[in-house]
Amino acid sequence: MNNSTVNFTTPESTNFTTHSFGPLDFVVTCIHSINFLFGVPTNVYIIWLIITGTGRGVVSEFFNLNISISEIGNCLSSLVSMLTIYFSSLSFLMLFLQGLMLTSRPLFQCLICVERYLAVVHPVTFLKYKPLRYRVICCTVAWIITLGSCFYSLFISQNIHVKTWFYSLQFLLFFSIQLFCLVAVLRALKQSGPGERRREREEENHMKRRAFHLILITTVSMAFIYVPYSITGFCIILTQQNILVYWLPGFVCYVLAGFVQPVLYLHRTGKISSLCSL
Repeated sequence: MNNSTVNFTTPESTNFTTHSFGPLDFVVTCIHSINFLFGVPTNVYIIWLIITGTGRGVVSEFFNLNISISEIGNCLSSLVSMLTIYFSSLSFLMLFLQGLMLTSRPLFQCLICVERYLAVVHPVTFLKYKPLRYRVICCTVAWIITLGSCFYSLFISQNIHVKTWFYSLQFLLFFSIQLFCLVAVLRALKQSGPGERRREREEENHMKRRAFHLILITTVSMAFIYVPYSITGFCIILTQQNILVYWLPGFVCYVLAGFVQPVLYLHRTGKISSLCSL
């Protein structure tokens, strides 16, 4: 296998040359196919549920709406990556979409965690910034950052050292924010206000537990995405041996983690049990 098989979401790029279809190419193509064939319908279905008001409404689910849109973009990037194996002229588009794949998902997940943190720990502030216009502003900034990451990924495609450090620091930033939200919600869960009625306290604790579980699962899934990529990147930097098959575990983790958020949403809206009963 030569350097052209590096097109599966790896943080680096090399020459894209014509080569025979090897075993690793087959494995990568299968994983990309699973991501595309299952990811696109699932996220389109979630967008339809949000727009039609099946969940809590567009305002409350605005971050979920945007993360589903970004996941569709990630699934389309899998299609582009598959085509790049055969059409090397698409390599620039694949490199551009790497910024979307490595930034949009953790960024929107971070926004969801911050939203749950504010709802639990600072409810007055949460109500103040609950209107849709504030969510639109946050998502607009997030998309601008994602677009910048796409151009960054394209222009420094040949420098694996810079890309590894950049995306690792990005991971540490997002992970630190989510970890802070997780600890703050956990502390709030252990505290109960004096003189609260039992029923009100139980309802509040239920809300806090849901927020804690959401942030916990989101944080773990992000670590599941970034840690294998970061370890592989730093190992390659230290050993100066860019063996492409080492990127495969990180790619598998990335694809699997992409289904966490859709499953959480479908479970919360009760659609998984409905689909299983069909």
